Amino acid sequence: MYVLRIISHFSGAHRLRFLHGKCEELHGHNWKVEVSVAARRLNKEGIVIDFHLLKKKVEKVLKLLDHTYLNDLPYFLDREPSSENIARYIFDQLKGDLKGHPAVLKEVTAWESETACATYSGRET
Repeated sequence: MYVLRIISHFSGAHRLRFLHGKCEELHGHNWKVEVSVAARRLNKEGIVIDFHLLKKKVEKVLKLLDHTYLNDLPYFLDREPSSENIARYIFDQLKGDLKGHPAVLKEVTAWESETACATYSGRET
């Protein structure tokens, strides 16, 4: 199995409405986002997917999040804009965008700080 991982970033503000702590207040993060894709075989060019193409697809999704108040985005109107849900949002957006490519989306990790992150893989544990 071949696994590729790219890293990107976005900045955004949010409030965790139901956490009952300081994160209920408006605050922001500079999120680091890791995206992993995998394939059993290489394509005819000898790669899983062009890194440039994968980065463009990730940047397209992150552009919708970058420098926004995440709570106002339709996806987060009825769910918390937590790192967990941000990772899932990015995963769900990318999954559709990668259809037709031999690379299969494995997981997305959203780092809200250097020491705290959440990963979504789309698989039940």
